[in-house]
Amino acid sequence: MIAKDMNVAHQIMWNRLISVVEEQAQALVRTAFSTSVREAGDLSAGVYDVQGQMLAQAVTGTPGHVNAMADAVPHFIRRIGRDNIFEGDVYITNDPWEGTGHLHDITMVTPSFHRGVLVGFFACTAHIVDIGGRGFGADAASVYEEGLYLPIMKFAERGEVDQTLIRIVRGNVREPDQLVGDMYALATCNEIGHRRLIDMMQEFDLSDLSGIATFILDNSRRATLERIAALPRASADGVLTVDGFATPITLKVKVTVHEDRIVSDFTGTSGLDKKGINCPLVYAKAYACYALKVAIAPEIPNNAASLAPFEIVAPVDTIVNAVHPAPVALRHIVGHFVPDAVFNAFDQLVPGLVPAEGAGCLCNFQVSLRPRSDAPAPAYARRSEVLTFNSGGSGARPAYDGLNATAFPSGVMTMPVEATEHAGPVIIWRKELRPDSGGAGKQRGGLGQYMEVGAREGHEFDIQAMFDRVDHPALGRRGGGAGAPTSIVQDDGTKMNGKGKQFVAHGRKVVMAFPGGAGYGDPSERSKDAVMRDLARGYISAETAARDYGLGSADIATVEAAIAKGEDL
Repeated sequence: MIAKDMNVAHQIMWNRLISVVEEQAQALVRTAFSTSVREAGDLSAGVYDVQGQMLAQAVTGTPGHVNAMADAVPHFIRRIGRDNIFEGDVYITNDPWEGTGHLHDITMVTPSFHRGVLVGFFACTAHIVDIGGRGFGADAASVYEEGLYLPIMKFAERGEVDQTLIRIVRGNVREPDQLVGDMYALATCNEIGHRRLIDMMQEFDLSDLSGIATFILDNSRRATLERIAALPRASADGVLTVDGFATPITLKVKVTVHEDRIVSDFTGTSGLDKKGINCPLVYAKAYACYALKVAIAPEIPNNAASLAPFEIVAPVDTIVNAVHPAPVALRHIVGHFVPDAVFNAFDQLVPGLVPAEGAGCLCNFQVSLRPRSDAPAPAYARRSEVLTFNSGGSGARPAYDGLNATAFPSGVMTMPVEATEHAGPVIIWRKELRPDSGGAGKQRGGLGQYMEVGAREGHEFDIQAMFDRVDHPALGRRGGGAGAPTSIVQDDGTKMNGKGKQFVAHGRKVVMAFPGGAGYGDPSERSKDAVMRDLARGYISAETAARDYGLGSADIATVEAAIAKGEDL
């Protein structure tokens, strides 16, 4: 009876820890300066034991941040040194290899003390709008060009912020108020997590976290291993080719299921790119683990133990294991395609479980605005950096359609037009779903989007394109059709590149069509009602309904009549 009561108490404490880190994350959302954090949720938050093992993560956040940050805290402990960890300290880094993959993410770690004794750590990460250098984009040839590097160091010692560090940061970035504000927001959200943890420890009369840590990690490890043990002992290869920067890149992975682990080996993957789309292993590992976890154990809470049975291997200097000083600013472009490569292998091991390929990487772009240079600019014209996160469609699932304009695997939210335009003198002239972009199938792929962007009168701008699937659209699974590819042109028809900084003159607009997710299963097996509903909602055209799904002219006329009458099918 006592053991049973302790299990119940530990489960309550586990749930409380998850609530604590979710409050920690929401505090960051409320206080961050960057729109990518406030509006898109590009962040992570977590609590760790004294050894640096992640015990709980916030629901709000991205797999890339969370799973990479799971490896980061032990680096902080090692670099700072246990004898140099004091109450009131806050630590910082944007090291791509000991943080979350590129210089544009800042990770903060705060030791948590209870009654004068170290009991754990809180950590959080946020994407920041600018870190100096060339700016956020793929154009750099080495990490030295990509911005200011902050090694693991103390942001604050015993409650005193390092003002020399603040001055160095302010002197090297384009948006100093935003960045410094985000640094304080990160530190504050860790402090909120710490306060809630101490409240919990006092409520349950805990002197340390060792008991609850053992309960969490043991149960998570056992549950994950049970799921792995139920899989067939087999191997399969997955291959995925995407645009790259100037030449296509191929991700190749062999997934092998053992009794007590799953190994994903990326031997055979393309080598390093000359430009900044290379991916450190910590970030590729984050998304490879995520793909396997959502496939076999999605409801098991994410922590050090539930991630441990997923082993990721990649040769040094492949594009998924880029080492210093490789340029890595857009490491997410490669990292976000890792799950599709893993799924392409896993589908051969356990058919009917994983989705078709989707848009993959986020459809991000950053606009660097300035007063026009071809003629006198108005007095109100100003410089500004505006980063916006957008999504194509996700791939269709075995039993469900893909999600429209929804980021998978990152989970980052699409930013509202109003928030983007509030951040600087940019205008979003058009933002709407892209009909016929979802691949045909028994389950239809998710739709991409159309976007048109320009600047307010008196401004010109550079656009940093961060797109893929221009030449390699998402491929269907089990007979499903491909999603539509990406396109980017100026409003006068001038073709633009999918990646890189490109000038846009005063008065010009950039017209973008983001990719759709692929379909799943034979399109002929899609129900007529579903096809008619898609047609009525404008997701597909009459031509697509007839060509890909065999919808007859009488049924098309019925839908068109219903639309004309304002009726819902």
